[in-house]
Amino acid sequence: MRQMTFVPTVWGARHIDWHSHTQVMGIVNVTPDSFSGDGLVTDADPTEWASEAATRATNMVAEGANIIDIGGASSRPGALPVDPAIESARVVSAVRAVVAALPSTIPVSIDTSSAEVAAAALQAGASMLNDISGLRADPEMARVAAAAGVPIILMANMRNGKRHALMSDITRYLSSSMEYALAAGVRWDHLIIDPGFGFGLTSQENMMVIRELDRLTVLGRPIALGVSRKSTLGRLLGGAPPEQRLEASLAAAVAGVMHGARLIRTHDIAATARALRVADAIAYGDGRMFNEAL
Repeated sequence: MRQMTFVPTVWGARHIDWHSHTQVMGIVNVTPDSFSGDGLVTDADPTEWASEAATRATNMVAEGANIIDIGGASSRPGALPVDPAIESARVVSAVRAVVAALPSTIPVSIDTSSAEVAAAALQAGASMLNDISGLRADPEMARVAAAAGVPIILMANMRNGKRHALMSDITRYLSSSMEYALAAGVRWDHLIIDPGFGFGLTSQENMMVIRELDRLTVLGRPIALGVSRKSTLGRLLGGAPPEQRLEASLAAAVAGVMHGARLIRTHDIAATARALRVADAIAYGDGRMFNEAL
């Protein structure tokens, strides 16, 4: 496919260069019920798992993560809703610890659909938002993003959406989210879109999302993709549990990049960063990636 180019997303001391390489977003879950089994919240003192979140984030950056995404409410199918006060209590300590541990140039994103939680996380030092409802769950989210002047990932969540033609439905969903965000004052260059792999889609539909991902380029914004350890990949591998889905996650991520993804959200940083380095060299043909002296 013909790859699109985007001006860098810049805010404060941070920026995302969409041209140099595919961005790697590391997942830090501060939940007791993460589907991937990597949640940090336990019965221990919050300072303990906040410290562990900071250690995990630091290691992720060392392995090649460009952005850290912290979530305090599980998005797995069937997960019970989390009260915003509880979600805030989980993420605020983690955000503070992670921000303190990382260079100021590394964006720390908060994965939430609650404006209350988003505002608390931003106050604690987060600098980016990731809304898996695409602004449908809380109408105040767009205004929080606009007031803070931060980028926001808008995801198409088809769990409760009416379906006619999948990729057209996803495109309309995201277009509507973008219009709402812009009307609230979010900057155009602060918008990132996500097709919602694994959210209300069948396994075959998830494969279609990757195969036809470049159809979303009509929206003119960078595409984020979260395929890491998803259940569709486990089914393709004959029922493999999350910790045995690395190769499948890498294959899906590389395919996504070849079809237009510019940000990959993952649990497995080192392997993903290495795989995407090759994918970027194929997709973009950038000779700067090679050390010809070796």
